[in-house]
Amino acid sequence: MKKYLNLATALIASLKPKSQPPEIDTCGQPALTQEQQLALMEWLFASLMGVGYFGKAHLIWDDGKDRERQIFTALMRNEPIFLYSQGTRPTPTAEGYCWRLLAEHPSLQVYELQVEVEGK
Repeated sequence: MKKYLNLATALIASLKPKSQPPEIDTCGQPALTQEQQLALMEWLFASLMGVGYFGKAHLIWDDGKDRERQIFTALMRNEPIFLYSQGTRPTPTAEGYCWRLLAEHPSLQVYELQVEVEGK
Protein backbone atom coordinates (compact mmCIF):
# COMPACT_ATOMS: atom_id res chain seq x y z
CA MET A 1 0.00 0.00 0.00
CA LYS A 2 2.85 2.37 0.90
CA LYS A 3 4.38 1.77 -2.52
CA TYR A 4 1.13 2.83 -4.26
CA LEU A 5 0.86 5.94 -2.10
CA ASN A 6 4.44 6.87 -3.01
CA LEU A 7 3.69 6.29 -6.68
CA ALA A 8 0.56 8.46 -6.56
CA THR A 9 2.41 11.23 -4.70
CA ALA A 10 5.28 11.11 -7.16
CA LEU A 11 2.96 11.17 -10.16
CA ILE A 12 1.18 14.26 -8.85
CA ALA A 13 4.53 15.92 -8.11
CA SER A 14 5.81 15.17 -11.60
CA LEU A 15 2.88 17.10 -13.07
CA LYS A 16 3.62 20.26 -11.08
CA PRO A 17 5.76 22.86 -12.84
CA LYS A 18 9.41 22.84 -11.85
CA SER A 19 10.73 25.81 -9.91
CA GLN A 20 12.82 28.33 -11.84
CA PRO A 21 14.88 30.10 -9.17
CA PRO A 22 17.49 27.98 -7.38
CA GLU A 23 15.97 26.37 -4.31
CA ILE A 24 17.06 23.74 -1.82
CA ASP A 25 14.32 21.95 0.07
CA THR A 26 15.43 20.34 3.34
CA CYS A 27 13.97 17.68 5.58
CA GLY A 28 15.12 16.21 8.86
CA GLN A 29 16.82 17.77 11.85
CA PRO A 30 20.37 19.05 11.31
CA ALA A 31 22.98 18.48 14.01
CA LEU A 32 25.01 21.46 12.76
CA THR A 33 25.27 25.02 14.00
CA GLN A 34 23.57 27.77 11.99
CA GLU A 35 26.94 28.84 10.59
CA GLN A 36 27.78 25.28 9.49
CA GLN A 37 24.36 24.89 7.87
CA LEU A 38 24.80 28.19 6.03
CA ALA A 39 28.26 27.19 4.80
CA LEU A 40 26.94 23.85 3.54
CA MET A 41 24.00 25.48 1.75
CA GLU A 42 26.29 28.04 0.12
CA TRP A 43 28.61 25.25 -1.03
CA LEU A 44 25.67 23.25 -2.39
CA PHE A 45 24.23 26.28 -4.25
CA ALA A 46 27.64 27.09 -5.74
CA SER A 47 28.12 23.46 -6.81
CA LEU A 48 24.70 23.29 -8.46
CA MET A 49 25.13 26.61 -10.26
CA GLY A 50 28.65 25.57 -11.28
CA VAL A 51 27.19 22.70 -13.29
CA GLY A 52 24.42 24.91 -14.71
CA TYR A 53 21.54 23.65 -12.54
CA PHE A 54 19.14 26.38 -11.38
CA GLY A 55 16.06 24.39 -10.31
CA LYS A 56 15.00 22.76 -7.09
CA ALA A 57 17.26 20.38 -5.19
CA HIS A 58 16.75 18.46 -1.96
CA LEU A 59 18.94 18.09 1.10
CA ILE A 60 18.13 15.40 3.65
CA TRP A 61 19.59 15.74 7.11
CA ASP A 62 20.13 12.05 7.80
CA ASP A 63 18.46 11.44 11.12
CA GLY A 64 17.80 7.75 10.41
CA LYS A 65 14.12 8.24 9.50
CA ASP A 66 12.55 6.77 6.38
CA ARG A 67 12.62 9.45 3.65
CA GLU A 68 11.47 7.18 0.81
CA ARG A 69 8.44 9.33 0.01
CA GLN A 70 10.46 12.55 -0.35
CA ILE A 71 13.15 10.74 -2.33
CA PHE A 72 10.68 9.13 -4.71
CA THR A 73 8.85 12.43 -5.32
CA ALA A 74 12.11 14.25 -6.12
CA LEU A 75 13.22 11.41 -8.40
CA MET A 76 9.98 11.62 -10.37
CA ARG A 77 10.57 15.35 -10.85
CA ASN A 78 14.17 14.70 -11.89
CA GLU A 79 15.53 16.89 -9.08
CA PRO A 80 18.91 16.21 -7.44
CA ILE A 81 18.90 14.78 -3.93
CA PHE A 82 21.67 15.21 -1.40
CA LEU A 83 22.13 13.75 2.05
CA TYR A 84 24.17 15.04 4.97
CA SER A 85 25.14 11.97 6.99
CA GLN A 86 25.06 12.60 10.70
CA GLY A 87 26.41 9.16 11.53
CA THR A 88 29.15 6.89 10.32
CA ARG A 89 27.16 5.68 7.31
CA PRO A 90 24.24 7.11 5.36
CA THR A 91 20.81 5.57 5.86
CA PRO A 92 20.08 2.97 3.14
CA THR A 93 17.96 4.25 0.26
CA ALA A 94 15.47 2.89 -2.26
CA GLU A 95 16.32 -0.25 -4.21
CA GLY A 96 18.26 0.53 -7.37
CA TYR A 97 19.83 3.71 -5.97
CA CYS A 98 22.89 4.45 -3.87
CA TRP A 99 24.48 7.36 -2.04
CA ARG A 100 27.70 8.61 -3.68
CA LEU A 101 30.08 10.48 -1.40
CA LEU A 102 30.88 14.00 -2.61
CA ALA A 103 34.54 14.09 -1.68
CA GLU A 104 34.72 17.74 -2.80
CA HIS A 105 33.05 18.80 0.45
CA PRO A 106 35.56 19.03 3.31
CA SER A 107 33.27 17.33 5.86
CA LEU A 108 33.14 14.08 3.84
CA GLN A 109 29.55 13.72 5.03
CA VAL A 110 27.69 14.95 1.93
CA TYR A 111 26.25 12.38 -0.48
CA GLU A 112 24.35 12.55 -3.76
CA LEU A 113 21.68 10.02 -4.73
CA GLN A 114 22.54 8.14 -7.91
CA VAL A 115 21.20 5.22 -9.89
CA GLU A 116 23.03 2.08 -8.84
CA VAL A 117 25.02 0.64 -11.73
CA GLU A 118 24.98 -3.14 -12.06
CA GLY A 119 28.37 -4.80 -11.72
CA LYS A 120 29.87 -2.22 -9.37
